[in-house]
Amino acid sequence: MRPMLIAPSILAADLARLSDALHGMEEAGADLVHFDVMDGKFVPEISFGEILLRAVKRECALETDVHLMIRDPEKSIPSFIRAGADRITLHLETLDDPYRALSMLKEAGVKAALSIRPDTPVEALFPYLSCCDMILMMTVQPGFGGQAFLPDSPERIRLLAEEIRRQELSVDIEVDGGINFETLPLAVNAGANVIVSGSALFKGDLAANIRRMRAVLDEAEETDA
Repeated sequence: MRPMLIAPSILAADLARLSDALHGMEEAGADLVHFDVMDGKFVPEISFGEILLRAVKRECALETDVHLMIRDPEKSIPSFIRAGADRITLHLETLDDPYRALSMLKEAGVKAALSIRPDTPVEALFPYLSCCDMILMMTVQPGFGGQAFLPDSPERIRLLAEEIRRQELSVDIEVDGGINFETLPLAVNAGANVIVSGSALFKGDLAANIRRMRAVLDEAEETDA
């Protein structure tokens, strides 16, 4: 069974106090820092870039989980690798040659991941699973924080998990979008093991929310065992 990992999304953090948030994430037992990169083209919003990623790496020892929601990501991959990305997720819809792009990540020692929009069939990912360390299943439309979890997401996650098992692969399934304490069990029971959450974690006491989420994940692991 793949380990259950918590990846708070700093898109929902108070950037004026990002250092405090990063230290709080570490102390509370988060596993990854989720770092959304948006270019205003592939998705409507603009967010972070390599400069902020370098700052995060200086401030925090957690693994960085970089989600590139941008056009022509191959051009930016080297910059984000140099900035310290540990995992990089590319959108299948943006790639002319997914095998080549994933190879760029693997050759640099970066964990390689693919994602798709919620309106792209899950089956589009199946030819590339053996090249991936992780698949990011978007459970909202990419580009905005605070959206509601899409109701067909558990079935999409389940289809992916079944195909990963069929191919006898070890691939993480990450979920991102609308993940709170009500939707978390839906995603986990469907097969997700890497949990991105923003608003649900950063609203209120971050440490308490991470501990609460960890308890839910620990219970899921015990049930599966």
